[in-house]
Amino acid sequence: MTAFNPRFIPRRFPVWRQVIDFPIVALLLSVLVFAIVFGGLAYLVTLLDLPLSEGGKMVFNAALGSALAIAIYKLVVTHVGTERRDYLPLAGIASVRWLMIGIVGAAVLMTAIVGLIALLGGYTVSGMGTAQSWLEIVFVAGIQAAVIEEIAFRGILFRYLEDLGGSWFALAATSALFGFAHITNDNATWFSSLAIAVEAGVMLGGAYMLSRSLWLPIGLHFGWNVTQGLVWDVPVSGHAVDGMVEAHPAGATLISGGAFGAEASVVALVLAGAVGVWLTVKAVRAGHVVRPWWVRRRMAREIVRA
Repeated sequence: MTAFNPRFIPRRFPVWRQVIDFPIVALLLSVLVFAIVFGGLAYLVTLLDLPLSEGGKMVFNAALGSALAIAIYKLVVTHVGTERRDYLPLAGIASVRWLMIGIVGAAVLMTAIVGLIALLGGYTVSGMGTAQSWLEIVFVAGIQAAVIEEIAFRGILFRYLEDLGGSWFALAATSALFGFAHITNDNATWFSSLAIAVEAGVMLGGAYMLSRSLWLPIGLHFGWNVTQGLVWDVPVSGHAVDGMVEAHPAGATLISGGAFGAEASVVALVLAGAVGVWLTVKAVRAGHVVRPWWVRRRMAREIVRA
């Protein structure tokens, strides 16, 4: 049964504030700030041409980009919209707990996916790797992708789409957007994007719904990318890497995922998709499903009249 969350009861504010807090306006404002800041960052980095090594630039860009994404969330996102809660606390046992559950859980899940693909003949190991891509995997595919993408997709898009159309609308929309945001990646296909939408989009959205903390999807995203790339030498969303072992896809592409990696495998689609459904069901049972904006307003008026 869908619970009514009293935190979403509209409050009385001046008209200008009500306009800013309307979900679509708040969404556009947050996206605009996000685009301006990161567009400016890209221009600044190009302009300065910092005298850093390739690895140094990866670390610098990951650290700066992640810090800016967190700052935008703290200074803008948590202050506009009908709900003023911070789902990215920077201190506390709960934050560390959700982060570690996400990292370990994703590592176990990805290992199970790769193991099953290997049993089906879609993954072979020919020897030890050099792990030369470790900086790129940990800082770019790991920290940078996890923090920036989760703040963008779950922290901003999911937050305001849920505020407007409810949890189910937000989950469907952000899953689709997240999947097809990868269509321009190396070796991407329409199937790989659909697979990411189902396996990763639903899992990450369900994790956010359940925990109401961005640290769980951030941990899942980080653990998923680092485990598949660094540990098992599987391409990360189509990008080839050099991991701790030397591995290659084999057999049918639907099993191995081909050049795009395990994320385009039906094995990942089924296993990670099942985890996503499980997380979503747990969120429903915990009463963490939000009803659409117009339903909440009607219920709030009924409460006031009563």
